[in-house]
Amino acid sequence: MSAQDSALIVIDAQESFRQRDYWNEHEAKPFIDRLQQLVDGANKAGIAIVQVFHVDPSGPFSLASGHVKTLAPLSITPDVVIHKHRHSAFIGSPLGVWLTERGIRRLLISGIRTEQCCETTTRHASDLGYAVDFVSEATLTFGMTDRDGRTWSGAEIKARTELVLEDRFARVVTVEQALADPAVRRAA
Repeated sequence: MSAQDSALIVIDAQESFRQRDYWNEHEAKPFIDRLQQLVDGANKAGIAIVQVFHVDPSGPFSLASGHVKTLAPLSITPDVVIHKHRHSAFIGSPLGVWLTERGIRRLLISGIRTEQCCETTTRHASDLGYAVDFVSEATLTFGMTDRDGRTWSGAEIKARTELVLEDRFARVVTVEQALADPAVRRAA
């Protein structure tokens, strides 16, 4: 596959998350840096960029809140912006049509929350027949507490997502691996 039949999907990298009490600027910094490197590399390689925003009727994810905009200090010039209302970027949005019209067959998945919208979109894309590279280091999630009172760190949740996606729904890759020349990847 080539840059011409690939697309970078940037999911929910939006200011809305800064309004949540679980937001952690220290944890977000490395994610923002790696996502920017992925976006810049995709631009340089000629890979289409799809920016997806989650939109709710009210609260910090509503359009009226003013927070449904690119997470600062990211700089993204997308080929298309899609609003979604579900976990999967494919449900109730024009994403599938847009990708099909352009002959896109490979997706690079990045964004916020690793185990929710990024993982759900990855599984959905795989089931639709796309080749999927899950760029885990360009995803971000936050710690959660389960029903038994155990707190799972963002790193633990991310590791679990990598485990369940790898070789079933996606290749779990670094930014550099996602941007590597496809001919080099096939030869490896």
